[in-house]
Amino acid sequence: MKIASRHLHRNEVMDAFENSPEFTGTYFDYGRTDTDFEERLKEVQGRTYQREELAGAIRSFLEPHGLSDSQAAHLDELASDGVAVVGGQQAGLLTGPLYSVHKAITVILLAQEKRRQLSVPVIPVFWIAGEDHDLDEINHVFTEQDGRPVKRQYPERFVLKKMASETVYDPEQMESFIRLVFRDHEETEFTKQLLGDTLEAVKAERTFTGFFVRLMNGLFRHHGLLMIDAADRSFRELEKEYFKQFIRESAAVAQAVADTERKFSDEGFGMPIETDAGAANLFYNHETGRVLLSRQDGLFVSEAAGLRFTEEELLAVAAETPWLLSNNVVTRPIMQDLTLPVLAFVGGPGEIAYWSLLKDAFHQIGIRMPVVVPRISMTLVSRNVQHAMAKTGLTIEDVFNGETIVKREEFLDEQRDAELDRLLEETAGLLRSQYGTIMDHIEDPDLKSLADKNLGYHLRQVKFLSDKAEDALFRKYAAALRSYHLLEGDLYPERNLQERVYTPFRYLNEYGPGLIDDLLGQNIPMDGSHVIITL
Repeated sequence: MKIASRHLHRNEVMDAFENSPEFTGTYFDYGRTDTDFEERLKEVQGRTYQREELAGAIRSFLEPHGLSDSQAAHLDELASDGVAVVGGQQAGLLTGPLYSVHKAITVILLAQEKRRQLSVPVIPVFWIAGEDHDLDEINHVFTEQDGRPVKRQYPERFVLKKMASETVYDPEQMESFIRLVFRDHEETEFTKQLLGDTLEAVKAERTFTGFFVRLMNGLFRHHGLLMIDAADRSFRELEKEYFKQFIRESAAVAQAVADTERKFSDEGFGMPIETDAGAANLFYNHETGRVLLSRQDGLFVSEAAGLRFTEEELLAVAAETPWLLSNNVVTRPIMQDLTLPVLAFVGGPGEIAYWSLLKDAFHQIGIRMPVVVPRISMTLVSRNVQHAMAKTGLTIEDVFNGETIVKREEFLDEQRDAELDRLLEETAGLLRSQYGTIMDHIEDPDLKSLADKNLGYHLRQVKFLSDKAEDALFRKYAAALRSYHLLEGDLYPERNLQERVYTPFRYLNEYGPGLIDDLLGQNIPMDGSHVIITL
């Protein structure tokens, strides 16, 4: 593997986050210096956590998926005095887009680095947002065909807005879907085993979250990555008192976020959450699905589901049936920090944007934000892509700069039969000229109309011949054109970074099962730059 860094254009929030101490000081409690990590460590060590219960909940969650020795050791450290580097994601099919894996890699590498620097147990933890109910965000993957990403969507439809951790898929439909996705991949020496392992995971699990965990655990368990599902009932039990605090502080937290977002917007950074002071920032798991609560006239309500709770009634729900409550984008980061000894949080650009609004909300609950670190962003350059670059002479920068299509057209222009094009154009011109003379001579309107139709017929024949010549050109140089299509479709599909489109299975299929292990063995920079990794 070869590693190189590129500085790509980022949005305004990420530019400010990475380059402006004033921005960081305004919207976050810590920067990312060694001193910031040391100060955060002291803060975490001074707080109290339900450590044994937390480790027990994670253990019981992971054991059915397979618990490695390194994971077991990390659980023992977490139950004692360990601190955590945390990142998370929704439970996407086939692990979701590559950035889910990139986030897990960042969590592991950062935990290893801080363990060495701080001389304390630092544990990598992946927080799965299994409570999320928007299945349309996770029920599909993209594969590549003819240089374009193709959306493959799991066909089963779900009427209720149930949490991903409670949504049971049909095993036969899921198996058919996985086979369809794999048929889009080129057959390699690794395909059979990779497909077999994936289908075994389909059979072993039943829910979207379970399937996600089975695959992620297969990739990362030997590196000690712990995983917890936010919707896990035993974990919900640990959240009881914190839900109560959220309910009591609901108005103050909502106002703090609304005020910060207004300031954030006024400074030109947009409105990542679009919240309002009436938000309750909690969901209720109703029989009709997961519904968002708001505050009206002193009550917690969902007009859509016809729900109305007094504060006392909702506090009783938190105490007796906490699994009926779940967090939203505001309370989830705070709940992470209350339940886990979080040294640092690893987030993508979207997450960092909405975390920017939460400093005062954290303070309202009586805690400070953890150190926030951007996840590693990277593009994998496969062997096929390397061959395509060699054939076309294009570089990574060329592709990112949108030059692939221009260079492809220049290549085609060089191969075209210019003399044939000239003759066909000349023929069309002669036909128009001669028929113009004929129609000027004809006085009968019907005959003139017939002549005009006759001209159209001959011009269409010339156009037909021209199109056939173009088809012949594309057939003759199909192999060369595939190289241009591959570069565009793999490295910068539809003007998006690769990591936001494809799953890691596209690259595991080509590189082999050791891809993740090899990536974790590299010295990948975590400085906010985009990393190019040549496989």
